[in-house]
Amino acid sequence: MNKNCIVAKFEIRYEGFSLSLDLTLPAKGVTVLFGHSGSGKTTCLRAMAGLEKLSEGYFSAAGEVWQDSGNGLFIPTYKRNIGYVFQEAGLFPHLTVQQNLEYGLKRIASSKRRVEKESVCSLLGIEHLLDRSTARLSGGERQRVSIARALLTSPDLLLMDEPLSALDNGRKAEILPYLERLHKELSIPVIYVTHAMEELARLADHIVLFDQGRIVASDSALNIMSDPQHQALFGTGLGSIVETKIVEHCADHMTRLDIGEQTNLWILGHYGTIGEQYRCRILASDVGICLSMPEDSSISNEIPVTIKQIESTAKPGEVALLLETRHGTRLLSLITQHSLKKLSLTTGMDVWAQVKSVAVC
Repeated sequence: MNKNCIVAKFEIRYEGFSLSLDLTLPAKGVTVLFGHSGSGKTTCLRAMAGLEKLSEGYFSAAGEVWQDSGNGLFIPTYKRNIGYVFQEAGLFPHLTVQQNLEYGLKRIASSKRRVEKESVCSLLGIEHLLDRSTARLSGGERQRVSIARALLTSPDLLLMDEPLSALDNGRKAEILPYLERLHKELSIPVIYVTHAMEELARLADHIVLFDQGRIVASDSALNIMSDPQHQALFGTGLGSIVETKIVEHCADHMTRLDIGEQTNLWILGHYGTIGEQYRCRILASDVGICLSMPEDSSISNEIPVTIKQIESTAKPGEVALLLETRHGTRLLSLITQHSLKKLSLTTGMDVWAQVKSVAVC
């Protein structure tokens, strides 16, 4: 059995709903299950956890088979080495933060612990909360403690069911950086359910797209986010993920990023540290097209690209262009049919993509 893969095959049928799954997922990084509410994401996650005992199903992770209905095998949830983070933190209200964390530690024998309390508390920024009552925590703090407790069981797999959905935008902004650090610093695969574009763009290494009870795509985040065919699901959030390297922090509050072969991307604000990898999201609606390198423009980012694909969108008069730099970075651009004809744009053409620094996030 391949320990580098997570295999999920489920036939889920309820009154008025059915979902057929046949997924092979990477056993590293963050896999995001994305789609509108009611599309089957949480049901899939619950089946992986063993919380949905299905008549037809197969699930394996960490080199172990946890369900194989064909052979009558079903390992109950409490015997699966998983961590599960729900929408609500679910902490014990009569215990302190420290005592809640110790509950997670007690679930695993000391000889099998691969995650240390001190490192998790530092990673999630909760060291100063240990003696505090859980009743005195903010929503973001409660969820960070809940994640820490799940991690302290040293799980082979961490399942997260819309962990930020109950938080306001301020609390989400507070906790997202901690989630970004999780898979970079811990070698625990994460399967993460959300319908929020920001969480998808910032966290996903691999994406499974759900739509009305079916799987429409399963691929790397870079490929799926830059595929114009998925505009119906992404809506106004259609865009690209760009992996970059931080090169310079400038005095005028700009950061210079390298997207490959010394092609620069300028963004407003100072982010990260020099030499660090940095992920950007660029919306397709923020990418313009020029036939030649622009001069005397306020737009700082002018990137040479080739048009790889032209697709009509569901919106009358609008087209999506798939663009690619010479080193393989993909961008999407939404323009009008009018502009397409005016510039005589065709696949294979070399053009310039323009992106405002203030539009890169």
